[in-house]
Amino acid sequence: MADNFNDEAKGVLKDDMKALSVPNSVSIHDSEGDWTVAEEAAVRRKFDLVVTPLCTLLYLCCAIDRNAKIEGMEKDLGLVGYEYNIVLTIFFCMYLAVEIPSNIILKHVGPKWYLPGLVFGFGLVSLCTAFVESYAGLATTRAFLGIFEGGAMPAVAFILSCFYKKNELFFRMSFFIASSSLANSFGGLLAAGLSEIPRWGADSAPIHTWRNIFFFEGLMTMLIAVSAPWYLPQSPGTASFLTPRQRYIAAERMYREIAAHPGQRVTWQHVKLAIFNVHTQVCAWTFFCSNSAVQSFGAFVPSILKAFGWTSTEAQLKSVPPYLVACVCTIALGWVSDRAGKRGPFIAGVMPTAIIGFAILRWATGPEAKYAAVFLNAIGCFAGSAGMLSWGINNAGNPATAAVAGGYIVTIGSIGGVVSTWTYLPTGAPLYHTGHSVFFALMVFCFVLALIGIAHCAYENRVRAQGKRDHRLEGKTEEEKFEMGHRNPEFRYML
Repeated sequence: MADNFNDEAKGVLKDDMKALSVPNSVSIHDSEGDWTVAEEAAVRRKFDLVVTPLCTLLYLCCAIDRNAKIEGMEKDLGLVGYEYNIVLTIFFCMYLAVEIPSNIILKHVGPKWYLPGLVFGFGLVSLCTAFVESYAGLATTRAFLGIFEGGAMPAVAFILSCFYKKNELFFRMSFFIASSSLANSFGGLLAAGLSEIPRWGADSAPIHTWRNIFFFEGLMTMLIAVSAPWYLPQSPGTASFLTPRQRYIAAERMYREIAAHPGQRVTWQHVKLAIFNVHTQVCAWTFFCSNSAVQSFGAFVPSILKAFGWTSTEAQLKSVPPYLVACVCTIALGWVSDRAGKRGPFIAGVMPTAIIGFAILRWATGPEAKYAAVFLNAIGCFAGSAGMLSWGINNAGNPATAAVAGGYIVTIGSIGGVVSTWTYLPTGAPLYHTGHSVFFALMVFCFVLALIGIAHCAYENRVRAQGKRDHRLEGKTEEEKFEMGHRNPEFRYML
């Protein structure tokens, strides 16, 4: 977590041990079996009631503003041809540029103020979007939105990985990934309602239809962000809603699993470990495939549904059910995966739903079949995305490498956002055969990559169990072993 964890949390834990009559000679890292399963469950339950919901809410705020396109924005701003696609490309280029640097900053300063700060900035820029009058103004605000939103997803993923153990992470991460589908669902309803608010504001800057969406969603986001630092802890060992003993358990249980202090600094060695890890690359490019489809959903599904003959408001409302189903399925997949202690088989298992969905959209003709396909696509893409991100972070090896790996995976995934803006083009309407074909191919590729990831993890675990990687430990100190991350022969990949 933040580097000040090392002094702050360690001091808290020393005070806690003194209060609990733990001998001063006992390190906070070398005691074994000094709490019960029930005590650890109580700590985890408190995190489930505070950290996960708060992170999910903050991320939801960043994902809820993508339903304005069919509420008249293009017409009001005079957008023609590919200008809307160019605006989205600018957004995603800024988005992917900040993700790794943002997580490195987060690793140094901690989440308490950094994540709410990102969300507040996003809300402010979103609110300002309500007043843009031109293509240039929209492009500028979208660039700043990309800067603030780009850090949110990798930040939330890394924060959760610092509060939850490996076999607890996917389920919790599925909530914030599911919030993206919920944002598209709820965002469709909210956009439909806000767009109906009568025209108001100054004559020189009237607020109406799509402007209402950005104004009120931005204002709501800012209010939530301002209140977040009072509830979001800086680290497991400094959570104010835990008792002294629970803070000790919260910090110590994470150390015992990762065998490295959560306050370790990010160095270029960690950057290289993260990026040149075969497993990180597999997760990054599977995330690229699924995120391409996820981002196209947020930006274009209402427009695709409108092509079925529905009005703008009807299309917004019809976009709600697929996202609700995807939300439930994403959380359910996370729960089952954590219970089984595996990631790859569940990711590979859910991808065929998206493959079938895009095949139906591409080759079926009836609107009923195509609408059913949207459900399949939402399930496969959203549920798969949550699994890929948690799988990559799980197998990073230590907190510093995990911070970089999470940022890198989301960065590569964000390239998929750029791809998504150029697949559903105005020239392809209303059937969008090219877009559906592209995503059908990407989902097949994603499925193959997931199988490769499973095979790689199984192979590495087998050769390490046979001692064929033990030569890497020759001449290494304990600290150097910790810094090796996934290359440490004692480390085992989660399948």
